Amino acid sequence: MAKVPSAVVAAGGLVGGYGVARWTGKRQLGGVVLAVAGAAAAQRWRQQAGGKAAGALTAAYVAAFAGSHPLAKKVGAWPSVFAVAGAVAVASWAVADRQG
Repeated sequence: MAKVPSAVVAAGGLVGGYGVARWTGKRQLGGVVLAVAGAAAAQRWRQQAGGKAAGALTAAYVAAFAGSHPLAKKVGAWPSVFAVAGAVAVASWAVADRQG
């Protein structure tokens, strides 16, 4: 079975975390999804690209989550989540997945 690219894990964590929080009404549950996917992606980033790259991509993941909130006020919630998830996926692919 092929490994799921870290870009998909990271983007899925952002989209899935928001979706779970929205559909269940439990922000903490969405946070768990976000954190678990972020930790899984960070582990893969470390394995594929090293510690410095993993740290930078993890910071980008957290910044994307934080940045999606003010962006949502301008473009709407789902477009914001998809935009930041796409940005993290592109960065993840460029730094980690493209090499492997």
